[in-house]
Amino acid sequence: VIKKIKDFMNGVQFEMKKVSWPTWDELRGSTMVVLGLSLMLGIFLFVIDFFLSRIVNVVL
Repeated sequence: VIKKIKDFMNGVQFEMKKVSWPTWDELRGSTMVVLGLSLMLGIFLFVIDFFLSRIVNVVL
């Protein structure tokens, strides 16, 4: 069991060395895109929910 864990961890280390990590500028830019799109989606869903709830209240 211990040998399997060691082999797994060695494999993980080997694969992590192959990863192409983004630069800080790329990371910051990608984070801003995700946050901006999340904010826009949240506002969009809020507006849709608001108007649909108003329509349902008028109909009922």
